[in-house]
Amino acid sequence: MSKIKYAYQDEYEGKTAKAAGRALKISPKHAVEICSAIRGMYLEEAQDYLEEVIEMTRPVPFKRHNKKVGHKRGLEGWPTGRYPVKASTQILEVLKNAEANAEYKGLDTENLKIVHISSHRGYVIKGWTARAFGRASPFNTPTTHVQIVLGEAETDD
Repeated sequence: MSKIKYAYQDEYEGKTAKAAGRALKISPKHAVEICSAIRGMYLEEAQDYLEEVIEMTRPVPFKRHNKKVGHKRGLEGWPTGRYPVKASTQILEVLKNAEANAEYKGLDTENLKIVHISSHRGYVIKGWTARAFGRASPFNTPTTHVQIVLGEAETDD
C-alpha cells in the first residue's frame, strides 16, 4: 500500500490528528460543497451539522455546483442548497475516524477544530448499461477521496 500524501502540511505534528477516506462512492461535487460548509467548525458542531443534513432538516449551501439547484429554507446568505445524505453519511464516518485518532493521540476531544478538510476526485469505476439493438452506453461510478485534519483550538486562559 502506498503512502497517502495530505494536501495539508502540518508544522505541529503532535497537536493534530488526521483521517482520510479513499475511493468513497459519493459524488465529488457533493463532497466539495459539504467540505466547504463544515471547514473551520468545531468537531461537535460539524457532527451535529452533518446529522441534521442526514435527517434532511438543514440544507448544505451549494455555492459552486449550483446550476438548476432549487432554493432551500434555512440558508443564510445563500439561496441554493441540497440535502446530500449519502455523502454526508460517508464524511461523518471519516470525521468520527479522525476523532478516534485524536483520542488515541491524547488530544482534548472537547476542544478539537477542523483545521483542514478537502475532497478530491478519485478513480472512476467503469461500467456499462444495456441499450436497444444490442448496444451499450457507459455507466460509470465516480469515487472521491476525503482528507480531514483536526487540531486543538487555541484557548484563551
